[in-house]
Amino acid sequence: MIKRTTGTKEFGTGVVLSGGGARGYAHLGVLKAMNEAGMSPEIISGTSAGAIAGVLYADGYTPAQILKILGKNSRLDFLKLTVPKDGLLKMSGMIRLLREALRAKTFEELKIPLVVTATNLNLGRIEYFSSGELLWPVVASASIPVIFTPVEMNGYKYVDGGVMDNMPVAPIEKKCRMIIGSYVNEIGESNNFGSLMGIAERSFHLSIIKDLSVKKKKFDIFINPPGLNEFHAFDQAKAADIYRSGYQAAKKALHDYRQLKEGLAV
Repeated sequence: MIKRTTGTKEFGTGVVLSGGGARGYAHLGVLKAMNEAGMSPEIISGTSAGAIAGVLYADGYTPAQILKILGKNSRLDFLKLTVPKDGLLKMSGMIRLLREALRAKTFEELKIPLVVTATNLNLGRIEYFSSGELLWPVVASASIPVIFTPVEMNGYKYVDGGVMDNMPVAPIEKKCRMIIGSYVNEIGESNNFGSLMGIAERSFHLSIIKDLSVKKKKFDIFINPPGLNEFHAFDQAKAADIYRSGYQAAKKALHDYRQLKEGLAV
């Protein structure tokens, strides 16, 4: 049962999970640290990797279970080469994994309310999905343009939500008493893009950080695990390291926040 507040805010704690490819394993570490601190999200808003982590968590899986579900597949299990027309790869493996793992088939069946962000290519606008069929909005949210084939829904083509909103706080910012953000798309100096996919990935990630400084102010706690730029967005083999990075950063951020609140209460 989801606990709801009786005031003007519908939810207590909301969590926003950014995109970031395999770096999204850090979200699972963040959720684990939150659970250990006695904090459970009452609503989740996610883009791309954040949508995938968010949907499995909202479906009732623990962070450790999600790590196992996603980590048992290699990078190639998730991807399938296609004739370059509107994308270099198809996410056939991810589609199969989600179909097998998800017990809920609609947003309404999830244990925790979820908002998934995707970009409508035809209309040139961001769209937030929170009702109806579950699978395809999640897949669309993670379909990085050029790298992955767009997803067709209702006559429109959709791609990664990060194109227009990589940190989707807007759908929940007025509904929660407290909002925690997990951002895993750290940008630093990189020389690791010596391929077409690498260049496309790097260019995409650089394009989605433009409004981060403004959005950071909307969060009560903003978690940005250091060193994630060292990991490739398709680096499945480093899942455990990325998970641990998110966990450690969240433990510190939650401790610092608690210390601050206790200090203010004195």
